[in-house]
Amino acid sequence: MTTKDSSFFLFDNHSAAEAAIRTLGQSGFDLKKLSLVGKGYHSEEKPMGFYTAGDKIKAWGGTGAFWGGIWGLLLAPAVFVLPGLGVVGMAGPLVAMLVSALEGAVVVGGLSALGAALTQIGVPDDQVIKYEAALKVDKYLLVVHGGADDQARARTLLAQPGPAVTG
Repeated sequence: MTTKDSSFFLFDNHSAAEAAIRTLGQSGFDLKKLSLVGKGYHSEEKPMGFYTAGDKIKAWGGTGAFWGGIWGLLLAPAVFVLPGLGVVGMAGPLVAMLVSALEGAVVVGGLSALGAALTQIGVPDDQVIKYEAALKVDKYLLVVHGGADDQARARTLLAQPGPAVTG
């Protein structure tokens, strides 16, 4: 799906999401224009904890290595406990929008805080529901922020053989 300023890609697992981010990075894409959202664990991989070290968030247990690597690549790493989703790892510009939604009580029309953040970047309500449902079943949402050229480039790069993408 594409909005005016963002494109969205769903991945079935953290390996596919990480491969997509690395593909974009290796092609010279500005990683500051990416956001990633995911629960970051499966039932057998519960994270044991998160902590900050300097300006980086670290995790141990479960998929700590995955999030540690992603947080080293993307801006504004964060961990939230969101009602209905549980522990959610995030990174990128979407973090600021979520914090804004939480601080400003911008939760509208029964949407969650994450739904409100997605709505702020132009995602229609039916797509918000789709993305939240995907996150609930441990998928990962990659958001490409930027103009039409950035979005087209990302779609082209991610359409090459490799991780499965829906967008």
